[in-house]
Amino acid sequence: MSSDSAPEVFDITFVGAGPTGLFGAFYAGLREMSVKIIDALPQAGGQLIALYPEKMIYDSPGFPGIVSKDLVTNLVTQAGQWNPIYALGQRALNLTRRSLPGGPAEAQCWEIETDKEKHLTRTVMLSAGIGAFQPVTLKEGGADRFEGKGVVYMARDLNEYAGRNVLIVGGGDSAVDWALALESIAAHVTLIHRREGFRAHDSSVNALKASSVDVRIFYELREIQGDDRVERAVIFDNRTQEDTVLLVDDLILALGFKADLGPIREWGLETIGRRYIKVNQRMETNLPAVFAAGDIALQEDQDPLNLIVIGFGQVTVAVNYAYTLIKPGGKVFPGHSSEKMAGKAVPR
Repeated sequence: MSSDSAPEVFDITFVGAGPTGLFGAFYAGLREMSVKIIDALPQAGGQLIALYPEKMIYDSPGFPGIVSKDLVTNLVTQAGQWNPIYALGQRALNLTRRSLPGGPAEAQCWEIETDKEKHLTRTVMLSAGIGAFQPVTLKEGGADRFEGKGVVYMARDLNEYAGRNVLIVGGGDSAVDWALALESIAAHVTLIHRREGFRAHDSSVNALKASSVDVRIFYELREIQGDDRVERAVIFDNRTQEDTVLLVDDLILALGFKADLGPIREWGLETIGRRYIKVNQRMETNLPAVFAAGDIALQEDQDPLNLIVIGFGQVTVAVNYAYTLIKPGGKVFPGHSSEKMAGKAVPR
């Protein structure tokens, strides 16, 4: 915010530029609200861009299948019709209630302080996905020695693995998705998992079983070998302790992520466990004019459903209730998008 002019106060500010935040920004624009989007990452997209940009998404409405980065591109284009203001590469640190500049004494707004500047907003939408996240790392077996030299925790560009021998360690969605995505690109893909059951979607596991991926259950990584970069991996059967040496060019250690709310935890929000902000059916938190939607939000007595489509629905509910705070007397129901978009050139 500039010190020599009145700071702009936005109607709604999204903390988190993942799919939930981007779709929410579109919907807020549809309701003629001024929108700002803050995210710690240097580009929009959240986990889809940071963790698995090449992953196929099969449960986004209207797309039988779409690559993560393409879904993000579409969401950015959709939100961009209303010209939201982005504040990327900024980590939200503090949230403070303060008087609305130029308004009556009782009028309040929120100040979001990041590591770079301060932002004023009438309502806040917490759409920060799983919050701050870091991959679960492996120090044993030489993994730390070969980081960046054939060992990665978050694979990004499929083309980097063309014609190479790839070993993937893990049994969750990321491990299975990467194995399937690389099947037709890499020379050979091996996936090892320490137990029989996978934590991935059933349809993905079935596709893995039908694929040419060399799947070895009850196997773990013992040692990574090589000179300047990865050349071999020693794996072992955890039932017999018998070793097997594989010639590999690259290892993807898809061991999961540690998620935490980070600074958001200190904002006075009521939480459920370490990962979730408690919300009601309107997606309101315990703080006035502060909403939450997507993976970060959870209603009491409900199990988490961390799906993109759930985030889309939740943020739509939240934005429409936030609108009634911006426009007292305004209706929650927004009308149909065909009416709101009449006369506007829609990207195709």
